[in-house]
Amino acid sequence: MKTFVCFSLLILPFTFFAQGVPYASSLTSTTTSETPAATVTYADEVDTNLMAKLYNSPLYENTPKNTTTDKFTVDILKLRLKNLDKNTPLNVRYNTTVESYINTYLNTRKEDISSLMDKATYYFPIFEEYLDKYDLPLEIKYLAIVESALEPTSKSQVGAKGLWQFMYHTGKQFGLHITSYVDERLDPVKATEAACQYLESLHETFGDWDLALAAYNSGPGNVSKAIRRSGGSKNYWTIRRYLPLETQQYVPAFYATFYLFEYGEKHGIYPKNAAITFFETDTIHVKKKVSFQKIQQEIHIDNALLKKLNPQYKLGIIPATETSNVLTLPKSLIGKFISTEHNIYNIPKKRSISKHIVATAINSDALLPSTKQTNRVIQKKNITAQKKFLLYTVKKGDSLFLISKKFPGVTIHQIRNWNNIWGQSYVRPGTQLKILTITE
Repeated sequence: MKTFVCFSLLILPFTFFAQGVPYASSLTSTTTSETPAATVTYADEVDTNLMAKLYNSPLYENTPKNTTTDKFTVDILKLRLKNLDKNTPLNVRYNTTVESYINTYLNTRKEDISSLMDKATYYFPIFEEYLDKYDLPLEIKYLAIVESALEPTSKSQVGAKGLWQFMYHTGKQFGLHITSYVDERLDPVKATEAACQYLESLHETFGDWDLALAAYNSGPGNVSKAIRRSGGSKNYWTIRRYLPLETQQYVPAFYATFYLFEYGEKHGIYPKNAAITFFETDTIHVKKKVSFQKIQQEIHIDNALLKKLNPQYKLGIIPATETSNVLTLPKSLIGKFISTEHNIYNIPKKRSISKHIVATAINSDALLPSTKQTNRVIQKKNITAQKKFLLYTVKKGDSLFLISKKFPGVTIHQIRNWNNIWGQSYVRPGTQLKILTITE
């Protein structure tokens, strides 16, 4: 059974949520637009009206000049949420609580959302693969943002860990191995599959995605109690007042995050400089005990990047086990790892026996380059000669994502390779980058 904890990280106004014990937060709301007017209290009015003034809300006034829309109104928000609802089994609804969260994020957390979009380029393909495997809504990928801000080594005050914030016993319950060397709660792939299994079971229990999300945060016991206290209702927004404080915030925070990722461009929010995307990496099975230090020494990978791609190895050591352990690397370094395996594992190379081929009069012509081979060499030299690098000077506000869009066919991965800037998340204005082009 899960418990929950308030987790202070990036995107939420004051808190993030995980598994553990509740802690009070400054942003609360216990009613929604579905709540009858007679039950609305002064505190509820503060949650929307006062916040709108406090944060100079774009829902009530023109958006800041750096956004891509001239005016963002409640009617526009309702329409966009309705469009999201059409394309997901989740219950995307407009209410004043969700509105206030979106409002707050737009005015206080736009930079953080951009950073989260960067991280998402690596983690979302993993989430989507396993959500699809278990036939769960793909949009649940946004839940990991609310849980951990996409930090795989996140740890709550009561010990919940990883992208999906598993407590020790819950992680073990869903098959995650935890040893002195390895903590699979921190493994992006294995923890994601465990989270899918848990969410699947919660949805089977409650038959509603809002309640399943609430139970993922506070535990199914708290949701069941809230249902009983409400008189048997199974509508999250009806039972919300009976849930723990953080769970009251958790679901609207999820829907606000969902909206901002889907409509971020309309508010001038874009990824910055993704350090590496999921599709630029590959895995290799490690056969023997080896340290990150030894791997770094042999293949010259940035230490921070190596740790980021393999957060499950707690001590920077891949242990020897009955089954091989998986190491994630940039694709460009997989070949180098294979070619230096003997050094990495400290295994002496076997002597190879040289074989000499004596050319006879009959086969001596075969040792000479054929006319076709010569032509291919000449063509290759001509193509190489046509390739030229131009220098692009990074401007203020530029990112590798935006720079790549200025040159058709050029990717962030290529720019990093050409300029040897792997592991670097920010390129300073004034930096000159080499961009490969082919002249006529």
